[in-house]
Amino acid sequence: MSDTTHDGGLALSTPPSADDGLSASQLAAKYGLDVSGARPGLFAYIRQLWGRRHFILAFSRAKLTAQYSQAKLGQVWQVVTPLLNAMVYFLIFGLILNTKRGMTQDVFIPFLVTGVFVFTFTQSSVMAGVKSISGNLGLVRALHFPRASLPISFSLQQLQQLLFSMIVLLAVAMGFGSYPALSWLLVVPALAMQFVFNSGLALIMARMGSKTPDLAQLMPFIMRTWMYASGVMFSIPVMLADKPQWIANVLQYNPVAIYMDLIRFALIDGYGSENLPSHVWAVALAWALVVGAVGFVYFWKAEERYGRG
Repeated sequence: MSDTTHDGGLALSTPPSADDGLSASQLAAKYGLDVSGARPGLFAYIRQLWGRRHFILAFSRAKLTAQYSQAKLGQVWQVVTPLLNAMVYFLIFGLILNTKRGMTQDVFIPFLVTGVFVFTFTQSSVMAGVKSISGNLGLVRALHFPRASLPISFSLQQLQQLLFSMIVLLAVAMGFGSYPALSWLLVVPALAMQFVFNSGLALIMARMGSKTPDLAQLMPFIMRTWMYASGVMFSIPVMLADKPQWIANVLQYNPVAIYMDLIRFALIDGYGSENLPSHVWAVALAWALVVGAVGFVYFWKAEERYGRG
């Protein structure tokens, strides 16, 4: 449009826009625009995560393959490392400190190896979870995907590593007189619940570690304390028989001790139900569901802040 000025010239004018007077949020709503990296709703987030399931699996496999790529023995270290740990613990705790009291040698050795392998599963998941965001900032900032994919994929990586180790664990069990039975199938639900628990814990630690990288330096001390309190190298009821009962109860009902004892009960013939706390399966399921759900929601709440700043 044009108007004539007082001196006969032409002046161009712009017609009023329908967007005049609208705020930025109103404009975004009008044209269907979203904030870049905004946190989706919880159920939408779950759907996004399910849509990335192939990425999660492929990422965990790639990390597992790359973990020992520089070592000459390669993937053999997946089994050798926890086995060497078990041998060291047997030397110190089994032979020197005699923590096998109340158990025969045929029970104690698979008891110890199972404890080391199962605790390592949780320990490695937690340690990887702490660095899953802070250690992958390039990926987080370059691509748009649900950030929970990272800690979950690291937990899945540790599960795959444990499954390799289970071959050795089963061989040790059979070598000391525990042969395949229907009870061995109980390992499947026990490991499934531990995986859910580990993933929830990894999600919690991922959010904390994303803002506090120094947490990675503190976690080895926390995990070592947790290991000694979980009965990896000894039977909690036997070792604490002269202590107040509540101490043994607290230690027996801690989640790692629960999952270790369930797998020991499944695999070792001489490790009966008398070694398990009451309602052990219900407690194991409760730990998995509570920590898994709380960890997932806690992580999702900060989804839009990961990789920023």
